[in-house]
Amino acid sequence: MDTETVRDAAVVDADLLREQVKEKYREVAVDPHREYHFHTGRPLAARLGYDAGVVNPMPDAAVESFAGVGNPFSLRRLAAGERVVDVGSGGGFDSFIAATQVGAGGQVVGIDMTEEMLAKSRATAAAMGAGNVEFRDGLIEDMPVEDGWADAVISNGVINLCSDKRQAFSEIMRVLRPGGHLQFADIANGRPVPREAVENIDLWTA
Repeated sequence: MDTETVRDAAVVDADLLREQVKEKYREVAVDPHREYHFHTGRPLAARLGYDAGVVNPMPDAAVESFAGVGNPFSLRRLAAGERVVDVGSGGGFDSFIAATQVGAGGQVVGIDMTEEMLAKSRATAAAMGAGNVEFRDGLIEDMPVEDGWADAVISNGVINLCSDKRQAFSEIMRVLRPGGHLQFADIANGRPVPREAVENIDLWTA
């Protein structure tokens, strides 16, 4: 991101943007099967190359609200015993995938700011008996995770919804241990964004 784009991004009202993002993903949590302007659920997971042998046995609640844009596990399979932070964990799909890879000796912490997504992911974790995963209420820019705790940070289609990306990446680096891994999928724009577009919050969530 160039300097001009970073400067313009500060024009966006971060609190208003968060509320609009929450509203959109609140709908995905409570009504996952309606039509959205993005793909969701099992068809999306298949399209993005997730292992069907892992996804198919999962309960619907673990998959139906998935709305990622890529597959962060295609970059590297997580190692057994690793500690992982899932930034913007939503309904928990990627967290549950991570939990299967790190195994009982590992730990996964999902961070999300949407109450309905947190309620869903926590209930699903309990129903699945996933004792190595937990979900915490928090923001990308201020994650409730101690310094250097994570061996890996994953994220899927969430950083692009954050107005202060410098702070988001700063927080990610803070929670990663030295030599840790950042594995994320997201939407990026290779061209400068006009100021009037940056200031249009509706375009951020559309």
